[in-house]
Amino acid sequence: MDLLALLGIGLLTGVTTVLFGFGGGFVAVPVVVWADSALGADAIRVATATSAVVMVVNAGFATAVTPRRVLAALRGSGPLLALLAAGSSAGALAARVAPAALIRWAFVAYVALTVVDLLLRPGFLRPRAPAGVAADGAPRPLPAVVGVPVGAVAAFLGVGGSVLTVPAMRRAGHSMRVATALANPLTLAIALPAAAVFLAGAQGPAGAHAHMVGLVDLRAAAGLLLGALPVIAVLRRRPPRIPDRAHAWTYVALLGAVTVAMVL
Repeated sequence: MDLLALLGIGLLTGVTTVLFGFGGGFVAVPVVVWADSALGADAIRVATATSAVVMVVNAGFATAVTPRRVLAALRGSGPLLALLAAGSSAGALAARVAPAALIRWAFVAYVALTVVDLLLRPGFLRPRAPAGVAADGAPRPLPAVVGVPVGAVAAFLGVGGSVLTVPAMRRAGHSMRVATALANPLTLAIALPAAAVFLAGAQGPAGAHAHMVGLVDLRAAAGLLLGALPVIAVLRRRPPRIPDRAHAWTYVALLGAVTVAMVL
């Protein structure tokens, strides 16, 4: 494993955490699959688990440095956060026993279908008057009922849930800047129980190296985090000004790039 490559890609995960709310999941999964390719089919399972640990730290740090006025949009979302955590625990348990090929191709299909949805269905690239805006003009929070399915799918694939929560919040009336910032606390609610499941009581794959704990590759996680955390600190303090439409198109392009990387 090339530590310098992990540090460099960690920088990218820091950027995606702040600008797109990914918490590192979508970037971390393909990278750890590459880094642990010697594990064969089990590399995707290790990547999913390692991604959860990376997201706990990245999303937690990004949430801590997000302005309170932005996080106030999640006020009253306690039931949603609890259900995200419950679904995440179930998804992580399923990922421990599911066939590795199923996780890999489900990841590819999930991201590819999301790209198609964002391109074709109005409300993300072509904002319109959203149905999710309340009578006072304020965007409504996500309904708690989505918590279990979003948490389960996100933990099973190691993606953090932002690919569902960011489009949903945008269609509910939030700008890309706010939607991606709010994705981090939601990602934290998903990643924390998933990481606990992957770290505790899970036997590593055959041929695993000494720095594996459960299904988590701690060396890969450390390399990614060392690159990501300084970037998160800088970009949260001085966020770049990106036009909303360009921000949305870049989000879609990044999902497309990750899909291609996983297929190849």
